[in-house]
Amino acid sequence: MGAMRMSGVVRGTVVAVLAAGLLAGCEGNGGKDKGPAGDGAKQAGPKASSSADPRRIPHVGDKLAAKIPGVTRQVVAVYGRGENSADATVVLYTKDGDTWKRDRSWSAHNGRRGWTTHHREDDKRSPVGVFALSDAGGVLPNPGAELPYHHAAAFAAPHYWPKTHWHDFDYVIAIDYNRLTGTSPLDPTRPQGRRKGGSIWLHLDHGSGTSGCVSLPKAGMEYLLKHLDPARHPVVVMGDKQQLAA
Repeated sequence: MGAMRMSGVVRGTVVAVLAAGLLAGCEGNGGKDKGPAGDGAKQAGPKASSSADPRRIPHVGDKLAAKIPGVTRQVVAVYGRGENSADATVVLYTKDGDTWKRDRSWSAHNGRRGWTTHHREDDKRSPVGVFALSDAGGVLPNPGAELPYHHAAAFAAPHYWPKTHWHDFDYVIAIDYNRLTGTSPLDPTRPQGRRKGGSIWLHLDHGSGTSGCVSLPKAGMEYLLKHLDPARHPVVVMGDKQQLAA
């Protein structure tokens, strides 16, 4: 979820006050619903076949591929295991000329109830789609992020959550689903209304499903923060394998 880059002291105060409610959007019940456990280790994940087109992101069909902006040169692909599964693999791809190259991959988790193309507040599913990655932040100081980084204690998970979840938001990257780009991930504005949900982030993994976010190991979050470059217009392409391939 560096010095804080926000629009002023007043805005920072408002964000701090609203933080607890927004964090509930990402981990609403403090992790009481346990999803499949993950070991947090780097894993191979989906691989392109020898006949795959190197000009395309592997296992992403025409529907979502068409939504990747032409200027984008970094894609974080989240490959969900299944529509109702909380297990996923995150892969970073970078574009060299016309060719997409696999950079790194990590085991990950998504919403504890799986995926949806019609995300709603508190449905415990992650939204399927292509979304920009434009802002980051967290409890910990900036590790060298290229994205605008908002360092604030307000990101801290409530301590009435299980201890395993206390560090979930040490680092976060906002997924631009129903939010204002160019603001702190804690910003409460939801342009499509609260019913559409929000506060969908990449954040640290606690070993089970989330309330809609995508979680990965700390080393993975640090790597993404240090390598995602606004000049490359990074996006996340995320969903279960069937929806991704459509």
